[in-house]
Amino acid sequence: MKTITQAPIARQISKQLTIHNDTRLDNYFWLNERDDQEVLDYLKAENDFYEQETAHNKDFEKSLFEEMKARIKQDDTSVPYKYNGYWYIVRYQKGKNYPIYTRKKENLEAEEELLFDCNQMAEDHGYFRLVGLSVSPDNTMISFGTDLVGRRQYKIQIKNLITGEVFPDCIKNTTGSSTWASDNATLFYTKKDEQTLRANQIFKHKVGDVADQDTLVFTEEDETFGVAVYKTKSRKYIIIACYSTLTNEFHILKSDKPDDSFTVFQKRIRGLEYSLAHFKNHFYILTNLNKATNFKLMKTHETQTELKNWVEVIPHREDVLLEDIEIFKAFLVINERSNGLNQIRIKRWDNTVDYYLPFKSETYTANLSTNVDFDTDILRYTYNGLTTPASVIDFNMTTHTKEIKKEQEVLDPTFDKNNYTSERIWATAQDGTKIPMSLVRRKDTKLDGTAPLLQYAYGSYGSTVDPYFSTIRLSLLDRGFIYVITHVRGGEYLGRPWYEKGKLLDKKNTFSDFIDCSKHLIKQNYTSKEHLYAMGASAGGLVMGVILNEAPQLYHGIIAAVPFVDVVTTMLDDSIPLTTGEYDEWGNPNEETYYNYMKSYSPYDNIKKQSYPHLLVTAGLHDSQVQYWEPAKWVAKLRIYKQDTNKLYLLTNMEAGHGGASGRFDALKEDAKEFAFLLELEGISS
Repeated sequence: MKTITQAPIARQISKQLTIHNDTRLDNYFWLNERDDQEVLDYLKAENDFYEQETAHNKDFEKSLFEEMKARIKQDDTSVPYKYNGYWYIVRYQKGKNYPIYTRKKENLEAEEELLFDCNQMAEDHGYFRLVGLSVSPDNTMISFGTDLVGRRQYKIQIKNLITGEVFPDCIKNTTGSSTWASDNATLFYTKKDEQTLRANQIFKHKVGDVADQDTLVFTEEDETFGVAVYKTKSRKYIIIACYSTLTNEFHILKSDKPDDSFTVFQKRIRGLEYSLAHFKNHFYILTNLNKATNFKLMKTHETQTELKNWVEVIPHREDVLLEDIEIFKAFLVINERSNGLNQIRIKRWDNTVDYYLPFKSETYTANLSTNVDFDTDILRYTYNGLTTPASVIDFNMTTHTKEIKKEQEVLDPTFDKNNYTSERIWATAQDGTKIPMSLVRRKDTKLDGTAPLLQYAYGSYGSTVDPYFSTIRLSLLDRGFIYVITHVRGGEYLGRPWYEKGKLLDKKNTFSDFIDCSKHLIKQNYTSKEHLYAMGASAGGLVMGVILNEAPQLYHGIIAAVPFVDVVTTMLDDSIPLTTGEYDEWGNPNEETYYNYMKSYSPYDNIKKQSYPHLLVTAGLHDSQVQYWEPAKWVAKLRIYKQDTNKLYLLTNMEAGHGGASGRFDALKEDAKEFAFLLELEGISS
């Protein structure tokens, strides 16, 4: 690596982008040529600059990595679950990056059968991901998807579990998931559009045939929709799911008749969202029908699936979001969210029993886990909190007894969860709305305004970041940091209306919520402007981009991971993955109202000649969700406009995509880089 005396300055090539009689000048548009050598050279120069500028801190970064790694149980094993006569297990070996998938027939004392050793499969690849494992009903074959780039264009193959042979035929450019029909010969899967990567076609593959002969079963023509295919828990139906931000439609086919035609469950109606579960001779439907904003549960006979036949099972409630259900022979289990908190409700079908599992904290996460059988009284769920390591719990719904099947081990002799405390606090937004935050710190961290604080948020797609335990985070907490998850509007922490108020023409609420929470944290002496840091990834990176422009004085440093920051240009380009499917999330800038609104907050379009905080930006060259050129252009423009001498780094993973490095230890190295950046800004080097 050659010595770089100053930060790379990208060449400016003027490009005018005109729509609605408005012209934007983009001097870095040329950076979207992924295979252009000048583009690659620029990204490499930025990486080299980062490495040179942080060289003095490499020993500390390495020690952080070793510290994080040491807390992990390296030879960890999942809690086994039984499906169709076999126990399925995922385990890791000490020192290895990737998981090993195995199974045992009938009982856990049986001989272990190796399904996949991802460490062997990942050899000689800079990136590797295995997804979509699907075992045939007769247990003799397994389909699987692999990605060697990070672009999420998976190759599906089939392995013979009797001989160990992987069939040579490959199905390319898929989502990676597939599902078997009952005949053990037919496999349904989803293909993507080659350019936009939109999941748009369902195919049917016959074992032994070449992929070129596969039958096209369904094509989704609406560019705002994607598709998926799966089998119901009852194994009776194959389901094609058509989905957009606001609307769902399902097509069903009996699993034992794979060569019949799919039939529409309920024709799509714009704004009608629903999902399906099947039990005995009924479908159970989670839906927002008739303004059920927080969703309700309905059912209908499997032969009468049109909306007019749906019957209410659990009514809509204004203050409770119905998130998910799990069906058992004697019980219905409902995953709900009330006042931001996860709840698990259990009721017998005969209505003689109806109760909630007791959770006392305000900073926890409880979710349904793997429950593959109908005929059991055992519910498996997961529980963890900001100060409580994760547990997998089997709960007997009849006797109300529970068995902790596994509790996350923290391999640090100094760790004691009683040394930490968590709380939920509320800030008042500029429009008077109360915004919740989940906070964790060591009990001995002083609340006098001197503590460093890392504030995190996501805030889009109705995706909720629940309070969760992290061994990695201990490296900050034990050095005096406070960690805060900000539940801004745009997620669903306080129900579906919370999401609705953080999207489209209300999107700015997400950003102002974050800033108002920052001000509250400073005012309440949790931290100060000199010690406040912010972090967000992907759509959360958009939040970082906006707060940088609008309130740079509040933050000492910011980490923006794979940030969505060139909103207008991306949403105007329907050849980019995700664009058309997200018009109902961000708006369609081909309409002037949405164009003007987006332009008013898009980070790239609103860079000013002002001082900015210290900033670390990450990207993935093969990112399919946020194209690498968004953070690259953003940093290039910031270098020209910023009126300060603060740190500005762009670090691009040249071998990965949206999720970063694929191996568990490689991912930890990325975490160590981010933490080293923050800790150096605090003057902490050990």
